[in-house]
Amino acid sequence: MLVFGEVELNKKQKMHLTKQDILDSDRIKRLNMINSLTGIKPGNIVGSISNDGKTNLAIISSVVHLSSKPGLIGFIMRPHGEVKRDTYNNICENGYFTINHIPTSHAEQAHYTSAKFDTDISEFDRCGFTEQYIEGFKAPFVEESNIKMGLKLVEEIEIKSSNTKMLVGEIQHVIIPDNAINETGYINLEKAASAGISGLNSYYKLEFLDSYPYARVEDVPEF
Repeated sequence: MLVFGEVELNKKQKMHLTKQDILDSDRIKRLNMINSLTGIKPGNIVGSISNDGKTNLAIISSVVHLSSKPGLIGFIMRPHGEVKRDTYNNICENGYFTINHIPTSHAEQAHYTSAKFDTDISEFDRCGFTEQYIEGFKAPFVEESNIKMGLKLVEEIEIKSSNTKMLVGEIQHVIIPDNAINETGYINLEKAASAGISGLNSYYKLEFLDSYPYARVEDVPEF
């Protein structure tokens, strides 16, 4: 058992911060550190459209799988009301949105969708992405993305402790390159050239390491 404090691990000194240390730290440093603590997260851009036809793209790093049957995906929206939230407003208007993996070739363009453009300016146009549509589905997909989902809003969950909301969508459409999914359904994100995000502005290429069998107690190796 290790007790943190003045302890050396792997011959490198480890920083130990208490809650008060974190609260007392510089705001920007604290923001960057807390956002990076969870490691590499999926990098996605959410596509939406208003009822009067104005499209919007927003980068999101909080996408999470919730259920496989039905296929449910959720993501977190920052507090509504502080600044305009075109993505949130569009999804609430018509109930449809897309989640598109950020391709490594377009990480910089995706990053700048977070800029606070006027509602009349589409991030598709300003950041160099192409709108793609499926007949009968309202929200725009990102043509440049290799893995993309079309979803219908089914639930909005208020998270009071952070004054945020989780939007839950049921999957209506999935688009995946043939060479990025195997016969058992596993998706190879390296082959799909999907990018990962750490913190607010650091992007990573994903490298496949290995695949392991379902973990049963009797099969656990000796480590």
